[in-house]
Amino acid sequence: APFDVFLSADMKFPESLYAENIAVTKPIVYASGALAMVSTKGLDLSKGIAVIADTKVEKVAIANPKTAPYGTASIEAFKNANIFDKVESKLVQGDSIGQALQFSLTAADVGFVNASAFYSEKMKAYKKGVQWVDVDPKLYKPIAQGVVLLKQAQNNAEAKAFYDFILSPKAKEVFKNFGYLVNE
Repeated sequence: APFDVFLSADMKFPESLYAENIAVTKPIVYASGALAMVSTKGLDLSKGIAVIADTKVEKVAIANPKTAPYGTASIEAFKNANIFDKVESKLVQGDSIGQALQFSLTAADVGFVNASAFYSEKMKAYKKGVQWVDVDPKLYKPIAQGVVLLKQAQNNAEAKAFYDFILSPKAKEVFKNFGYLVNE
C-alpha cells in the first residue's frame, strides 16, 4: 500500500515491517494504550476490576485475545487480579476492539476496551467514574503502540516531519489528552 508512516496498536506489525526491510526506522513506542472498564448497567465501578466477579455480572465483553492487544491485556488483568477463574465462563469476545466496545455498551454487563474510545465527541456522554473507569495499569503490561517510517518515504521530508512529530513532546501531550499512556 502507498503509505509513508505506519502507526500500530501493537509492536508486532511495525517489528515485522522492519524485519522485512519495508520500514527504514526501528519500531519505536509512541504511546501505550490504556485499558478501561465500562458498564451501562449501573454497576459500582469504584470497586475496580473485582466487580466482574460478582454473581450479578453475567456477561463480560472483551476483544479476542488472540488477535487484539486489548483482549490480551484484559485476560492478563483478570489473572493478575486473581479473578480469571471466576469470570472465564462470563466472557463474550468481540472480533475487534470496536466490536467489544459495541458489546460493552449494549448486551454485556461490563466490558474491557481502549480508554481512548471515550475521548471522542460521540462517546463523551459516557462519564469517567460513572460509566467507565481506567483499569489499574499495574494489572497488565503496557499496550505498546509502535511507529515506523516506511522505505518509500525515506526521502520524503513531509513524511519524516510527521514521523518526528509523532515522537515529539507536543504529540505526547495530545496522546495523553486522549487517554493514552506516554513516557515523559
